[in-house]
Amino acid sequence: MTISIDDYNITYNDNSVENSARSGMRAIFLYGRSTVGGSPLGIANLVSNFGNIFSDISFGGNAVQSGAASTYGGDRCITGFGYFTSSSTNVSTRISELGALLSTNTGVGTARNGLAGAGYGDGLGIFAYGYNGSNLSLKNLVSQFGIVAADVTGVGTARISSAAATYGGDKAIFGYGTTAIGGNPPVSMTNLVSNTGVVATDTTGVGTARHLLAAATYGGDKAIFGYGATTASLSMTNLVSNAGVVATDTTGVGTIRNALAAATYGGDKAIFGYGSNWITSAIYSITNLVSNVGVVATDTTGVGTVREYLVASSFGP
Repeated sequence: MTISIDDYNITYNDNSVENSARSGMRAIFLYGRSTVGGSPLGIANLVSNFGNIFSDISFGGNAVQSGAASTYGGDRCITGFGYFTSSSTNVSTRISELGALLSTNTGVGTARNGLAGAGYGDGLGIFAYGYNGSNLSLKNLVSQFGIVAADVTGVGTARISSAAATYGGDKAIFGYGTTAIGGNPPVSMTNLVSNTGVVATDTTGVGTARHLLAAATYGGDKAIFGYGATTASLSMTNLVSNAGVVATDTTGVGTIRNALAAATYGGDKAIFGYGSNWITSAIYSITNLVSNVGVVATDTTGVGTVREYLVASSFGP
């Protein structure tokens, strides 16, 4: 079997794997920074539907850190908001089903960073929470065409550095984060999102309180929260059922780290990637694959530029 890249699509010349190779979503890791306090990077790493990560590519749009990403339209993704070099932004970048830049749009909703995003409903997306001088409780819905709607405020506890994922096929969950600007204390809190984009009130006390974690869908209809930080970086996951129930902690899978990103790939699996160590200031190029039953694999190291505070999303048919 040989592999070639054409417009970031993966093609195979082995007919025995052709159908499976073309089914299931791929993933993309985007932006972030490679040094503590450094400028955001305009790079991306594409992930095949087998979980293979490709080397860096230069990527346009709005290079930011501490933004968010979500699927939309069933096969595309959008990055939103974040922090550029001296201030928060409200710029979104739309990415095609081939992993290529579609467009960049500015000025939609409150500029902020430290938020999260996820898909919900039938090809829709949602960005929520974040920080812009103070912690925020607001959301911006994304249409199936990638159009970001105006702010809707006052849903759940205002916080920063949470994570979000789709569950149940058409709903979303936001989880964890911190209500303190300096990062501590973090919270153990989730908010479910209906298939019409309605955010529910807080559910508290599930799993270790932490922030700067990541989340993704796995198994087709379930979700996983992973890693993060309290007063130190963590290696910890919490599985989420297809009914939105968060399970207790599973500890000790892969290198401890925070400020990483996660996405679905292959239709039913997930990948966590990159990140940093809260205490040592080390920044990593590390990934951990997640099986379709939520088992997190050991580290795969050295793929692409080290970075933290990046975003990730699935894309493709």
